[in-house]
Amino acid sequence: MTGHARISVAAWGATILGSLVLTPVFSGPFLIVSAILCAAITGVGVGLQNLRTPRVVVPLVQLVVLIELLSLFFLQDTLKFGLIPVKATALEFNTQMVSAMDSINRFSAPLPPDSHLTLFAVSVISATGLLVHVIAVQLKQAAWAGLLLLIMYTVPAATVHGGLPALLFIPPALGYILLLSAEGRSRLSRWGRRISGVSHLDAAEPVEASALGQAGRRIGLSVVALAALLPMLLPALPEGVIGNGLAGSGPGGGLGASISSTDPMLDMGKNLKRGDNVVAMTYKGGANGGTYLRLTALDLFDGNTWRIGPRPEGHKINDELTPPPGFIGDLGKVPQNKMEIDVTRAFRSQFVPVPYPLHSISLKRDWRYDSSTLDVVSSNGQVIAGKKYNVTSYDVQPTPDLLASATDTGAPDANTTVVPANTPADIKAKTEEIVAGAKGNHFREASALQQWFRSGGSFTYSTATQRGSGMKALHDFLLDNKTGYCEQFATGMALMARILGIPSRVGIGFLPGTSGKDGQYTVRMHDMHAWPELYFQGTGWVRFEPTPAARVASAPTWTIATTPDPTNPTTEPSTAPVSPGATDDPEIDRPNADRNLPADGGLAATGGGNWFSNGGGKLIGIVGGVLLLLCIPWLIRSLTRRRRFLREPGRASAEGLWAEIRDTSRDLGLDWSDISTPRQSGEWLVSKLPAETQPQALRLARGIEALRYAGDANPAVDLRSEAAAVRKALWVQARQVRRWRARLLPPSWRWYLNRGSNEASDLLDEFDLLLARLRSLFLRRGHANN
Repeated sequence: MTGHARISVAAWGATILGSLVLTPVFSGPFLIVSAILCAAITGVGVGLQNLRTPRVVVPLVQLVVLIELLSLFFLQDTLKFGLIPVKATALEFNTQMVSAMDSINRFSAPLPPDSHLTLFAVSVISATGLLVHVIAVQLKQAAWAGLLLLIMYTVPAATVHGGLPALLFIPPALGYILLLSAEGRSRLSRWGRRISGVSHLDAAEPVEASALGQAGRRIGLSVVALAALLPMLLPALPEGVIGNGLAGSGPGGGLGASISSTDPMLDMGKNLKRGDNVVAMTYKGGANGGTYLRLTALDLFDGNTWRIGPRPEGHKINDELTPPPGFIGDLGKVPQNKMEIDVTRAFRSQFVPVPYPLHSISLKRDWRYDSSTLDVVSSNGQVIAGKKYNVTSYDVQPTPDLLASATDTGAPDANTTVVPANTPADIKAKTEEIVAGAKGNHFREASALQQWFRSGGSFTYSTATQRGSGMKALHDFLLDNKTGYCEQFATGMALMARILGIPSRVGIGFLPGTSGKDGQYTVRMHDMHAWPELYFQGTGWVRFEPTPAARVASAPTWTIATTPDPTNPTTEPSTAPVSPGATDDPEIDRPNADRNLPADGGLAATGGGNWFSNGGGKLIGIVGGVLLLLCIPWLIRSLTRRRRFLREPGRASAEGLWAEIRDTSRDLGLDWSDISTPRQSGEWLVSKLPAETQPQALRLARGIEALRYAGDANPAVDLRSEAAAVRKALWVQARQVRRWRARLLPPSWRWYLNRGSNEASDLLDEFDLLLARLRSLFLRRGHANN
C-alpha cells in the first residue's frame, strides 16, 4: 500500500471514529450513510493520486462527488434528469439546513431521525472527512487534522445536557493516533531500511517503527487511558464549572438554569425539560395568591422564531420608571404592591424577574429598563444570580367590561401586529371560526381564544413535544397534534390575536410558585412559563392565560367575558397559590407520564429537610466512594495473594508463590532485583530474614531453581509452607508505616502497571507492523506466481 493510500484510509477511519461522539445528539442511519460517503470521497482521492492528478484538482473533484452523493441520497427530487444538481437543489439544501439548525437550537438531544437532521449530520461529517483528507494527505499535515476531530467532539460535549459519556472520548482519540501513526510510518518508510523496532522481521522491509515512534505511541496510550479513566474516578463537577456556566450553589443546590438575551424562548423550553427542579428565587409580599414574575417580552415573530425586537438604549433606573404603555388612567389611584425578591445562584439571567407593570426597583447601577416593556436588564453583561432586591408594582385590575369597551387606536409599535406572510390559510380560518360569536369585539375575541385553548379545543399539556413555536410547529399544534406546553399555547394565542388585529406579544417569566411559612413564596426552575400579552388602549398590555388547568389552575378574572361559557372551568378565580400542576377542578388531573410537570419536590429554599436530605447523604456517598476507591489496591492485592496460596502444588503454583514473595518484598520497600537468579534472590532473602526463617527461604529458592532449570525436578513439589513462613517473617520485621503502606497502596502495583503499559505499547508496535507482514506475504506470493 502506498503512503498516500495508507494515510487516506487512516483519515477515513479517524473521521468515522470521531463522528461517534455525535451518536448522543443525532439518531437514525446518519453514521452509516456518513461512512459510505466518506469512503467514496477517500476512494476518489486515492484513485486520482494514483493517476498523478495535480494536487489542486483532487479536492475539487472530491467536493463535486460529495455534492452529487448528498443530492442523490437526500435531494433526489430536485435533480435534473435525476442526476444533475441545479439551483432548486441548492435552495432545497439551504432550506433543509435552516430547518435543521432551528431544530438543533430548540430541541433537546437526542434529536428525532428526521430527514433534514440526518442530512445535516451527514453533511457535517462528510465535509469534515473531506477537510481531514485534504489536510492530512494533500497538505501532509496530519497533526493539524486533529483540530477538526477536536471540534467534532467539543461541540456536542458542550451542548449535550449532562455531557457526553466519558468513554466517547476514546474513539476520536484512537482515530487521531491512528492517523498520526499512518503518517509517521509513511514518512519513516522513505528513509531506508529498518534501524530499530521489532527485530524478527526481514531486514529488507521498510522502516515501520522507531524509538521515537514507540515513545510517541506509549505517550498517546497513556494520555487516552488517563482521559478515559479520570472522569470516572473523580466526582462529577456541576454543569457550568467548566462549560456553559449554569452551576449554582445557593439554596436549592445542584444544577441551575439560564436565560439568555438572544433566545429566551429556547432557554425557557430547555429549562422546563431539565430534570433539575431547583429553587430559582424566593419572595415575600405582592398580591394575594402569589405574583407572576416576568423576565422579558418577545414582540417580533418572523414565522420561524419569536424573539426580542430592536430596542433603543435602556433608560437609567431612578426612583420611578415610566408609566405603563397604553395606560391612561390616574396611576396615583392604582394600588401598589411591594415585594422583596431573593434570587439564588442557580438562576443566571441578564433579565431581572419583576412583576408587571413595574413602578420602581432597588437595583440602580449597571441595570437599565426598557420603557415599552418595563423589562429590567443588565447593562454590562452581569447576571441577577445571588442578588436580593426590592420592587414596587402597580396592581392593575381591569374589569372585563372596561376591556370590552376599549377603542381600537392602532398598534402601539411596529412589531406586535405583524402577521408573517407564511401564515397558513387554515390557521386564519380556524381563528375566525373560534371568534365567530364575538361580533368583532377584540376583548370578546381574545376571551374566546383563551377559552378554546383552555377547555374547548381538546388540548393536552405536555413538555414531551419537540416542536418549538415556528409556523410549521404552530400549525401542527393548533390543528393536528394539539399537544404542547406553555410555549405553544402562548405563541399560538398570540399569533391568532394578531390575525384578528389585536396587538400581541409573548411574556417569558415565572408562575407565582408555592407559598410557605411567613408569607414566603418559593419559585423553582419548572415554574418557568410563557403567556400572551394583548394590548387594549386605556389599560395597556394585559396578561392572558391560555395554558390549560393541568398546568395553571385558573385564568385571570379580567380575561373572562361577562357572559362565560358554563363549560369553562376557569370562570371562578382561585385564591389559592397558582402553582404549576395545581388545579381547582378535581376532575382535571396532571398527566402522570410527564416527569417535567412540576410538583416534584426538589430542595427547600430555606430551613427544609434535615442534614441527610440537605446534602449529608451526598457527602456520605462521596466519602464512601473515596474510601472504596482507596481500598481497591488492597482488595485486589489480597485476592491475588489468596489465589496464589490456594493453588494446587505444581509448577504454576510455585511460580505464583515466588511472585508473591517478590511482591511482598516490593510492598515493604525492599529492593528486589528482576535480573537475579533464584539462587541469588534466595541469598538476598537470607540476609533480610531472622535465623529461624532462613532455611525456609533457601528451600523456596532452590525449589524454584530446580523447577526452572533441572529436567528431573518433581513438578508437584509443595512450597506453600515455605512461602508463608518467608512472607510472615518479612511482614513482621517491617516497620508499622511500611506495613500500612503495603496494605493501602502496595508499591508492587507500579511494576504491574509498567508491565501492562509496555505490553500495550508492544501490541501497538505489532499492529503498526501488521501491514508490513501482510505486504511481504503478498509480495512473496506474487513473485512465486510470476
